[in-house]
Amino acid sequence: MKVDMLGLQAFLAVAEHGSFHAGADSLHITSTALTRRLQNLEAVLGVQLVERTTRSLALTVIGQNFLPQARRLLADISSAMLGIREAGQASRGNVTLACVPTVGVQFLPAVIQAYSALFPGNRIKILDHSSAGVAGAILQREAEFGISIAESYEPELERIPLLEDRFVLACRDDHPLARRRSIAWSQLEGHALIVPGPGSSNRPLLDAALAPSGLNLPFVYEVQRSSTAVGLVAQGVGAAVVPRLSVQAGTYPRIVLIALAQPTVRRSFALLSRKGAVLSPAAQALYRLILSMAKPARGRRAQAG
Repeated sequence: MKVDMLGLQAFLAVAEHGSFHAGADSLHITSTALTRRLQNLEAVLGVQLVERTTRSLALTVIGQNFLPQARRLLADISSAMLGIREAGQASRGNVTLACVPTVGVQFLPAVIQAYSALFPGNRIKILDHSSAGVAGAILQREAEFGISIAESYEPELERIPLLEDRFVLACRDDHPLARRRSIAWSQLEGHALIVPGPGSSNRPLLDAALAPSGLNLPFVYEVQRSSTAVGLVAQGVGAAVVPRLSVQAGTYPRIVLIALAQPTVRRSFALLSRKGAVLSPAAQALYRLILSMAKPARGRRAQAG
């Protein structure tokens, strides 16, 4: 049953002031408008709440019994609405976002720390997915927004460029190529190379970037995740083609990164959301913070490149 706020207000005004005229004045409406609101409430409930005559006004037995309930109901609704308003103004609440693992490890930690300092009572749920999984989580409303590789997505998604990441060669400090500052893709032939497999979102990007130059990825090992490739490199299995962001500073002291050139291949990340979506206040605050913190990061990437 639909809650009739106006009818409840009219009933309480009449009950508390003892007349239609005084009740109407308290609500700043006419007596006719108040009478109509009360009649609508009685019609919805199917009972008479007020006995009216030309000379007197009194609550019916049902009206007397309903009065304390009406007061509680109106107070609860008012309290709930005030809570929503305050939460919106203070950006309070919980947020769910989806992201690819690399961003979750390298970019998001600093963002989350800054967000938690601003909104210590908010909770963040992170869904780490592949690129397709991020898009799916947003479209299915499992996440309010997400960060993923900037590919062609469904038209229902809006994209805002966020970060750029360059592909590099990761090898151990005792590898024959370890002293090189840069190396051409064509010079990788003959080395035990670890590359993204067909199931990785990085592989089609690399194939498309190298195809115009007639280059193919020479490989001995294929893996689906960059973290696996980095782990193999750390154990001396070979050198790996990985995004720069996939190697956390200080995690593997013996791993060195070498710029890959001719051509330079980059991947871009985008902030994704459903077109026309209205983010919760808490999500809006996180969304804006991500954009603001990505600007200096994007600048550093450009200088490093």
